[in-house]
Amino acid sequence: MSDVSCGWDFLEGAGPDLTASVFCLLDHPADLVRAAAVSRSWRRCVVESGLCKSLCLKMCPEAAIFTSAVEMSRFPPPPPPTAAESSGDAARATRSLESQFRIYSYLCGALVHSTRPDADCILHCVCASSTDNYQEIMENTLEPQDQIDHQPSYWSSRGQDDPDVPEALTYRLTSNICVISEIKLQPFKAFFQIGFPIYSPKMVRFRFGHCKLPRGTEPFFIDVDENEAVIADENFVWTYTSPEFPVLQENILQSFRLPRPILCIGGVVKIELLGRVQKQAEDDKYYISVCHAQVVGRSLSPVFMVDIPYAGSYAVLKYMPGLRNLCTEDVKLEDIRDSSAWHSLVARYRQMRHSAVMDLLRIEQGMQPVPLMEEEDAGVSDDDPFE
Repeated sequence: MSDVSCGWDFLEGAGPDLTASVFCLLDHPADLVRAAAVSRSWRRCVVESGLCKSLCLKMCPEAAIFTSAVEMSRFPPPPPPTAAESSGDAARATRSLESQFRIYSYLCGALVHSTRPDADCILHCVCASSTDNYQEIMENTLEPQDQIDHQPSYWSSRGQDDPDVPEALTYRLTSNICVISEIKLQPFKAFFQIGFPIYSPKMVRFRFGHCKLPRGTEPFFIDVDENEAVIADENFVWTYTSPEFPVLQENILQSFRLPRPILCIGGVVKIELLGRVQKQAEDDKYYISVCHAQVVGRSLSPVFMVDIPYAGSYAVLKYMPGLRNLCTEDVKLEDIRDSSAWHSLVARYRQMRHSAVMDLLRIEQGMQPVPLMEEEDAGVSDDDPFE
């Protein structure tokens, strides 16, 4: 039987410093929520001390980019405040603290537990630091096979005399707020070259964040100078940078598990390929080639959304509890994302973007674009459903 149920609350005898020290020992969001449910005094202590936000920052320091967190419309809406509640700074401050407690307690809970399985979160390619030719574009890394219609499918960097020259592949994810647990990468084995060389990097490193360029101008840069400009770090805000991981010189899908689940705020992932190990016999230059990449995790949308101003280094976290309630109905939002229709739509979307890039590259090479088949045009909207 607890002290509270016996009519005595230890908070009444403990000073604020001791109370704060005790509650700071709670390192799981469920423990904080349970503590807040013990009594009014315990809830007031948990809420007013901002322990949920502090725990969230401890679990995911990248959440420090949030300068504010707001609740959107709630279902059902809360009752209107009384005249006494509507007046006074103290009442407004209390309502604000309660809102922050709800937002960060649910965010912490989403970070440590989810019924939604992890999946590949890549939506489309943003840019590569270099590309050897129009057949070896970055879009090929979205395909799990290293051959399509008996043709090799991979991205290749330009050749370099210096094996220490790095490369990078930048992707946009399906949501601007995702929890990422691991990255998977498969180096390409050139089965059409003598000796079947594997053009793996020595090491990989990952950066998560958001692009400061307008959304419509970030992908599909064809000109070399434009490509190098968009991938420059000054055009991004990176909220997390991983340690370096060694890469095996093997043609297998290699998994690089992050030290902890990372909150990717902004939906952009940069895979840095550090160092080169394989020369091409034809020109005696070092290359890096990748046939497949995955960013494994799960989206926190639509319950959570992020508002990031362009060219900004801060973000606003938006929490929509009404959508969270809708997820308890018979048709769940995550079931829609896990459905075959959803995956077919994403695959078709990627195919359309891939065709668009190939057409642009053909035009750059002075060739005619390949016309779309009529059945590919049927039922496809000109609007981008993911932008």
